[in-house]
Amino acid sequence: MNRKRLTNIQWRLTRFAIGICVFVTLVLAGLFLTYYHLDIRTVFTLHWFNVPFIIVLLLFAVIVGALFGYLYGNTMKRRLEQLVASILKFERGNFAHRVADLGDDEIGLMADHLNQMADTVEKQVASLQKLSTEKAEWNDQLKKSVISEERQRLARELHDAVSQQLFAISMMSSAVLESMGPGDEKVRSRIAMVEKMAGNAQNEMRALLMHLRPATLEGKGLKEGLEELFEEFRAKQPVDIRWEVADIPNLAKGIEDHLFRIVQEGMSNVFRHSQAASVTIRLSIVNRQLYLRIIDNGVGFDMDKPKTSSYGLQSIQERANEIGGVAEIISFPGKGVQIEVKVPILDKERK
Repeated sequence: MNRKRLTNIQWRLTRFAIGICVFVTLVLAGLFLTYYHLDIRTVFTLHWFNVPFIIVLLLFAVIVGALFGYLYGNTMKRRLEQLVASILKFERGNFAHRVADLGDDEIGLMADHLNQMADTVEKQVASLQKLSTEKAEWNDQLKKSVISEERQRLARELHDAVSQQLFAISMMSSAVLESMGPGDEKVRSRIAMVEKMAGNAQNEMRALLMHLRPATLEGKGLKEGLEELFEEFRAKQPVDIRWEVADIPNLAKGIEDHLFRIVQEGMSNVFRHSQAASVTIRLSIVNRQLYLRIIDNGVGFDMDKPKTSSYGLQSIQERANEIGGVAEIISFPGKGVQIEVKVPILDKERK
């Protein structure tokens, strides 16, 4: 992204002060000559230590202007740099930051307004998190009795009917193999193949029954739920999965639910699209901000090309926005994908 080149305000003020001092010096010199009815050539003929007086006068004006302009510009620059640094922190989602007192002039007033804006946004983030929590709780209450019961019914019927029949086929095939004589090797191989296929179908059925359980935290904490999710992925996917999940304090249910689903969506994208050999997940809290990173070494994609973002990546950004967070997705062809989600963690008093 192209950025406009900034001109250093300190040097601009220095040049401005030099110009003012030179102008004032020339005006005062003209007034002095007019008042005493002196010829202007007198200024050029006067010398001070063999240096024309007009040059000494202008040099003095330049030095004074440069000194005062530089000092004043340096002070102004530092105050503006504090404003810019604070704005960048707000832009990155760190609304807990506050601008220091910058004085009683317009710059100080801007700092006060920025702090007020941060307070307002922080309250809005708290409202968003509260709404997402209420929405998650309402959805859980609405779907719990229907979805959970239906999943359990399907799992029970599959287990009691199809799984038992597959088990019976496997047992009967094994019994037939044991009762057969050494005569017909062709029939024996076919029955052994039937037994193997029945065993594979049983394994597939076990995996299907695992997927029938609801993909939620199910009353567990975020750390425990994520670790179980990673272990399940590790058992089913030929990808090297590594994770670092810090001890997370009690978060609102809406935040935990959205973060859990963001991780699910990110891992799903890795398994379906990235062709990665390894993926790393890190979850930590730094300076009242929750940081989630999902990094893979897959094929990546070109961010500059339109319509490269999948629906899953858009869903991650939307879920992060719903809890007042920021999601950044960085990728280059052949360099994998990095998903970074930052969510502000507010104090209970502010909530």
